[in-house]
Amino acid sequence: MTEDDPFLAADRFLQREGRLLERRLFATLYQGASPDGVVDVLRGYRNDDGGFGHGLEPDKRCPASLPIDVEVALQALATAGAADPGLLAPACDYLSRVAAEAGAGGAVPLAFPIIERFPRAAHWTDWTYAPSVNPTAGLAGHLHQLGFDHPWREDATGWCWRQIEAGTLPGEVHGLGEVLVFLGHVPDRERAGRHAPEVLKQMAATTMFHAMPRPGEYGLTPLHVAPTADAPWRGLFDDTQIEAHLDHLAGAQLPDGGWPVTWEPPGQASLMDWRGIVTLQALRTLTSYGRLSPTAAA
Repeated sequence: MTEDDPFLAADRFLQREGRLLERRLFATLYQGASPDGVVDVLRGYRNDDGGFGHGLEPDKRCPASLPIDVEVALQALATAGAADPGLLAPACDYLSRVAAEAGAGGAVPLAFPIIERFPRAAHWTDWTYAPSVNPTAGLAGHLHQLGFDHPWREDATGWCWRQIEAGTLPGEVHGLGEVLVFLGHVPDRERAGRHAPEVLKQMAATTMFHAMPRPGEYGLTPLHVAPTADAPWRGLFDDTQIEAHLDHLAGAQLPDGGWPVTWEPPGQASLMDWRGIVTLQALRTLTSYGRLSPTAAA
């Protein structure tokens, strides 16, 4: 834990070590800045094909457009509350082309073999090249969250519902987490509410879901499913679980003011990019649940 006020220490860490995207998101969330600043930063990661690349998701340093980088862009726009059509329409057109080439009924893969030409984390390998709910469900979910309609969103939504209702979901924690993002934002709330508990049950049965904290181990937790107190699936967890993970998250802040990562990014720049990302995530979660109060810098 830091000697400073934890929020102020995290602010200083982001200003010192975080990439511009997280600094602009912080300014939008906590300093009243316009979300236009977030949109401006994301334009720097966009390619001529409408997709996003250039290590926007920092575990691979590939400049080419990848669906996972599009998802990170959508997440940033949703966080900032910026449904910018100038970014969203070309990105959806890109996803539509990727889906057509994949021939999987609207689904897209995380990445393509081009990532092998560039530095990448060890877990980015050929399994990421198959169309799947990861990232299709998350992409569709964030487009619903942003309220942005597009033919690809409807194709992907139909595909996701077919996978969910056929019981053909992958037994992998990240894919199931993406399904919960989809179910959290798709308009048919009654239908989503019927399926979410079973998806979470499958998720909790995986070895990489930590129902209670496991310090130093990589995995997803209830705070990934319910990162804010008003998250759609907060009610699927009991208070004991949430409070235990909030205690652990609050205690994990390092002396430099940032939060650690529990995997190996491909290089030092990627590591610091990720530390900025998880630090902002930690602030959003801890402030939402009332564990931290935003503090203005002196």
